Amino acid sequence: MLTDLHIAVFGGDARQLEVIRKLTELDAILTLIGYDQLDHGFTGASKMDIDEVDFSKLDSIILPVSGTGTQGEIDTIFSNKKMILTEDHLKKTKDHCQVFSGISNSYLDAITKSSNRKLTKLFERDDVAIYNSIPTVEGTIMMVIQHTDITIHQSNTIVLGFGRVGMSVARTFQALGARVKVGARKSEHMARISEMGMIPFHLDDLKNEVYETDVCINTIPTQIVNADVISKFPSHTLVVDLASKPGGTDFRYAEKRGIKALLAPGLPGIVAPKTAGKIVANVLSQLLINEFKRKG
Repeated sequence: MLTDLHIAVFGGDARQLEVIRKLTELDAILTLIGYDQLDHGFTGASKMDIDEVDFSKLDSIILPVSGTGTQGEIDTIFSNKKMILTEDHLKKTKDHCQVFSGISNSYLDAITKSSNRKLTKLFERDDVAIYNSIPTVEGTIMMVIQHTDITIHQSNTIVLGFGRVGMSVARTFQALGARVKVGARKSEHMARISEMGMIPFHLDDLKNEVYETDVCINTIPTQIVNADVISKFPSHTLVVDLASKPGGTDFRYAEKRGIKALLAPGLPGIVAPKTAGKIVANVLSQLLINEFKRKG
């Protein structure tokens, strides 16, 4: 249980509701910032504007999956009011206060470091990333079906990257009957791709591997699907870029060439917000419980 633990939950999307629900069950004292348009009431939780919050009482701060913007702004679908998290806010919190976010940026890294507060980036954890790969794959399938006029079965599909998401995408598309090639760099990834019955190739050879591509799914967050590669795609190729913004595709050139290229980060929160929220909530609550026990 998290009885007497003061936690502030900032903004976000429908995934945050599962986090709030879980923390309420664990008897935490919750302050919700950026939820003034949310009709749902949670027992033990109070809604406030950011300038009403007593940061000196906070044991933990939970940010949206997206963290903050480059100036500290926090997005929310539950309010039209502007929220900016600053270094001064963090310095007012208890010395042991932890900040949780899905991802981070230079601004959030800087203010947590300068205020000497621990920052946990949930989406860098293997467990969260692997669980999240499930709704990501389902969302990718949905997008491919919506934006092509062929079946996935017997399509020529290329997956770029063989990390936690790339592996799940490649395996699932193969199971649906696609002819899957996977681009990777590590020799152990090449071996695993081959062992799984797919065709491996080195990413340095990408432009020579795309001539018959129906679907290209990128998971690499650097621009690897560049103009040179795009110029070799058949005109009907669909590119689905799952990498975090700005993605790994030259979208300007793809549009110029008439190649449909879709940037689709955050698919779990779009196609399955309840499941995606439960994934975050379960991992987050366990981290808080472990920390609470350690201090106790």
